Amino acid sequence: MAKNLVEFRHLRTSFHTEGGAVKAVNDVSFTIREGEIVCVVGESGCGKSVTALSLMRLVSLPGKIEGGEILFEGKDLLSASDREMRRLRGNQLSMIFQEPMSSLNPVLRIGEQIMEPLLEHQAISKKDAKKRAIELISLVGIPRPEAIFESYPHELSGGMRQRIMIAIALGCEPKLLIADEPTTALDVTIQAQILELMKELIEKFSMSIMLITHDLGVVAEMADYVVVMYAGKVVEETNVLELFKNPKHPYTKGLLKAKPIINQRVERLYTIPGQVPNPAELGNHCYFADRCESCMDICRKEYPPFKEYEDGHKTACWLYEKEGMRP
Repeated sequence: MAKNLVEFRHLRTSFHTEGGAVKAVNDVSFTIREGEIVCVVGESGCGKSVTALSLMRLVSLPGKIEGGEILFEGKDLLSASDREMRRLRGNQLSMIFQEPMSSLNPVLRIGEQIMEPLLEHQAISKKDAKKRAIELISLVGIPRPEAIFESYPHELSGGMRQRIMIAIALGCEPKLLIADEPTTALDVTIQAQILELMKELIEKFSMSIMLITHDLGVVAEMADYVVVMYAGKVVEETNVLELFKNPKHPYTKGLLKAKPIINQRVERLYTIPGQVPNPAELGNHCYFADRCESCMDICRKEYPPFKEYEDGHKTACWLYEKEGMRP
């Protein structure tokens, strides 16, 4: 059994606005093991990215981590000093952001940006850092690495910029790579290449990946384990095969039902009815109740407990509680 690398324990992160506190991440707990790809899935605004930013301690005002623990190799990152976090970021913890053009510095050459974390975290000369940077550009499948080393971000295509982001993230061979929707802005062909590259690199570097996505096709392709989030909470988690074979939470079932299927023609794709609730007015009942086809009286009165029901399959739904089976 692989060791736990990261453990989220009752994490709470809020954004304080004029309209009140928005609970972006509300009592979230799950684990990422060594060598495992964990996909965090859900609609936009469900708290996926804020969970990752909380792990990196990059939540900025008006956001605030209100409580809980994030253990990395047994050490709570939320109590770590700023100096300790700077030592971990870009070294043992790396993150690929959603839009590479806004993450890369437009006035610095590609080579300088790859060299920066190497010079910051490793006892290495500029000459060796340059050599390593060119190796990394080649490793992520970009031809003419020496020429790319001297290029600026605007001179590269979207797919190449995303590969450069991966090269920067991999420079110090991190133990955990966080990928926040790394293929969203790319066309399908490039998307497949980037995902294949990430699978090859996880084997080469023996690292774990926390992959944030709303695309269930990416989940099926990449995940070992899946965490489904809705309105700031984890509503279901299990291994990837079990999730597609036997989804339990009505929200997960809705997501799977909404996905188009090859060779199956339909006039209109399924959509989950209703709207995501206002995160500033969530109350104490099940947040999915107003959109759920299986809603019962108790769903509108109490939030269901998050429990393990069988073979490590966990969910928060009154359908699986004896007291919640009454009409």
